Amino acid sequence: MAPDQTSAKGQLIVLTGPSGVGKGTLVQLLLERHPHWFLSISATTRSPRAGEEDGQSYYFLSKEEFQTWIGEEKLLEWAEYAGNYYGTPRQPVEAQIAQGKTVLLEIEVLGARQIKQTFPSARRIFILPPSVEVLEERLRGRGSDSETAIAKRLAQAQQELQAAAEFDHQLVNDDLDRALHCLIDLIEEGNQPQD
Repeated sequence: MAPDQTSAKGQLIVLTGPSGVGKGTLVQLLLERHPHWFLSISATTRSPRAGEEDGQSYYFLSKEEFQTWIGEEKLLEWAEYAGNYYGTPRQPVEAQIAQGKTVLLEIEVLGARQIKQTFPSARRIFILPPSVEVLEERLRGRGSDSETAIAKRLAQAQQELQAAAEFDHQLVNDDLDRALHCLIDLIEEGNQPQD
């Protein structure tokens, strides 16, 4: 039985972890099972790729617009990667939470750390691989990265894995079905009406 959405309190759930750990797959499965949950859309200064639409894939901004948003504190977190800015717009997240919705935010570790400062009530969940060896297999299994890119991702993952204890919860994605059910339990325990 679905929880009563009018009495449940809204919440921000931050999912983070190294590249290749399965964050995107878990988010996709969560939204299939709970279509009433809201996936936060990031803002970026990079150009749209084929098929991407403003406001659906990303909010596409100029660098000047993005810098204005930073100055006006319109972002919960932001970072610069490969010459482009990426960040989480504050207003849509706060609007959904005010309506009692669960908001999912899938971001990198650096951004997830910032969220602790800008949105202290967020529940931050770190997704872990069963081992570094399994993570390497997953990255190679994608077939989309060069050896150099895989080596960089693995080096980055080693650093990020050391940060797992900083987060509210740690969840090992060793079995997708089990990890999904554990994740749903973690999210729903924080979305119960308050007496």
